[in-house]
Amino acid sequence: VDLAQVDADGFLSLAGRAKDMIRSGGENIYPAEVEAVITTAPHVADAAVFAVPDAKYQEVGCAVVIPIAGHEIDVEMVRRHCAERLAKYKIPKHFVVADVLPRTPSGKVKKFELREQYASLADQGPAE
Repeated sequence: VDLAQVDADGFLSLAGRAKDMIRSGGENIYPAEVEAVITTAPHVADAAVFAVPDAKYQEVGCAVVIPIAGHEIDVEMVRRHCAERLAKYKIPKHFVVADVLPRTPSGKVKKFELREQYASLADQGPAE
């Protein structure tokens, strides 16, 4: 199921997919919005945001961030970049730097694989 939002001017915009939405502490977080912000950070080529379990908030965001070739990513800088552009509850609790994102043959990120791979981050402090 696709999710959409209507802005103050009455324009409809696609917010993401219901199965990808993160439910954290009573708030709904749309990964596409967070990914769009992360990918504007310096040296970031791509990112995927998804939910991992959390004892306090039910779910929290985890971002897997891919650097531009030849660059390194400063996770704290990406976190600050998000803090300047997103509400605090939307900032992923965990940031992981990786070389690639798992994708389907058509190019879609396999978020189910990422959720399985990083489920062990549940209930840990912020990761880098």
